[in-house]
Amino acid sequence: MPRRQLSITEARRIALAAQSLDRPRPDGAADIRHIRRVINELGVLQLDFVNVLVPAHYLVVYSRLGPYERQRFDRLVYGRGEFTEQWAHEASIVPADYWPLLAHRRAAFRPYQNSPIQRLPNHHEYLQQALQIVRDKGPVTGRDLPPAAGPKRKAGDWHRSVQRSALEYHFGFGNVAVAGRLPNFQRRYDLPERVINADIYRREVPRHLAERKLLLQAARACGIATLADLADYYRMTPPDARERVAELVEEGELVELSVDGWAMPAYLSTDARLPRSVNCRALLSPFDPLVWYRPRAERLFDFHYRIEIYVPGHRRKWGYYVLPFLLDETIVARVDLKADRATGRLLVLSAHPEDGIDEARCAHELAIELGSLARWLGLGAVSVGRKGRLARALAREVKSGTRGGFSDGALGADG
Repeated sequence: MPRRQLSITEARRIALAAQSLDRPRPDGAADIRHIRRVINELGVLQLDFVNVLVPAHYLVVYSRLGPYERQRFDRLVYGRGEFTEQWAHEASIVPADYWPLLAHRRAAFRPYQNSPIQRLPNHHEYLQQALQIVRDKGPVTGRDLPPAAGPKRKAGDWHRSVQRSALEYHFGFGNVAVAGRLPNFQRRYDLPERVINADIYRREVPRHLAERKLLLQAARACGIATLADLADYYRMTPPDARERVAELVEEGELVELSVDGWAMPAYLSTDARLPRSVNCRALLSPFDPLVWYRPRAERLFDFHYRIEIYVPGHRRKWGYYVLPFLLDETIVARVDLKADRATGRLLVLSAHPEDGIDEARCAHELAIELGSLARWLGLGAVSVGRKGRLARALAREVKSGTRGGFSDGALGADG
């Protein structure tokens, strides 16, 4: 008879295995086959182009594979027709055959109320003009559309241009698809029938079946999850997901059970693995599927995590771009990182250990990971600042010379 109760340790190991974090990284640089496997197993990579370190979707793959050529990633995602961009979790990379599964997301798309295109007089005429230009000239970028005066910007606003907003409006509804990206990450848009394989593009999947397939993939990628965890993976509401999850349990695709300390039922994928232990070392993007749903990160790792990019500097507790550091089965620290490309250094602006961890081992392993990350980013040194209780020990480890020659630029504790 299947078990109906798991410990939190077992749940954590299942979750790490489902996210491919229990596997050794490839010897040497990972190739396209490794990258393809990671994206397919996760089922979604959330796009984020905050470039203070490296765009988040590249880092998610790095966390699992170690160093790889980002050009290989781009060729795979945008050059072979195997993957596409869609609104899935947020704006995301997904396998191309998810196009019909996400039709309900496109149908329900609503542009932001403060989008410049919404505030443009006669915006419907401009949208039709933009779509005709895509038909005639695609692939195109916003620069290929005629200029239009958008709303006046306020200092600090991140408003997109009217041209970009028009293309993103059409992207949200599925009138255009992403054919590629320029080196500056700008999207190139074309008609979806010229981007998506014809068989996939024409395929229709009833919404209830599409939701089941997405929830089943979410369960495989989570390993073990609550209803809210599963719903969040592809941005469903729990009420929408509840009936589909019940069907998957009834058909034996999911097993309902309980996890020690969890107040709600858990659902175990029948594909889940429970390793005897997990040995890994990884810096996690703020948008990594392991931690992007913050309540799940708290339940699994007792780790309270909030990204503070939009928090005024004087109110930040941890820093601007803070990454959790996963060591074996535990998140042991968080570090605020910045790639200083002008000076060729990876800056550790702060380093904070979690309570009750082995700080000496944490600093040693974190120094190794930071050295590897710096080399992957083409940076020649790791510089550790003074902020955070782990900073002094980490600076010593970096300075010791055992990290492949990387040196620190600022030694000392934060006091």
